[in-house]
Amino acid sequence: MSDPLDTVFAALADPTRRAILTMLLEDDMAVTDVADPFEMSLAAISKHLSILTRAGLIAQEKRGRVKWCKLQPDAMRAASVWMQGFGQFEPVNLDAFERFLEAEHLAGDVQADP
Repeated sequence: MSDPLDTVFAALADPTRRAILTMLLEDDMAVTDVADPFEMSLAAISKHLSILTRAGLIAQEKRGRVKWCKLQPDAMRAASVWMQGFGQFEPVNLDAFERFLEAEHLAGDVQADP
C-alpha cells in the first residue's frame, strides 16, 4: 500500500491493533507488556506493531535493551480530514476516539469470557 491513508485504515481494520492502540492510550509500553494480554506469540504481536508503526499510529524506540511503543495520535489527522470531506462526519475528537477504543477493548474482553 503506497497511499498513507490506505495504510492507516488498513492498520485500524484489525481488532488486535485497535486493542493495542487502546492500551497505549494509557502510557508508553514495552513490547513485552503489549504482548502480555494477547494469546499469540511475541512474533505475531511484533508484526502488528510493525503495521501500526508503518501507518504512523505508534512509534517504537529502544531504551536500553527494551523496545518501547508510544501512541502517535496525530497520524489520525489525514483520516479525519478525508472523512470530513463527506460533510457528514465531524472532526475526529481524540477523547471520543479514546472512548471508542476502550469500548472495543471491553467488548473484546466480554466476548473472550466463556
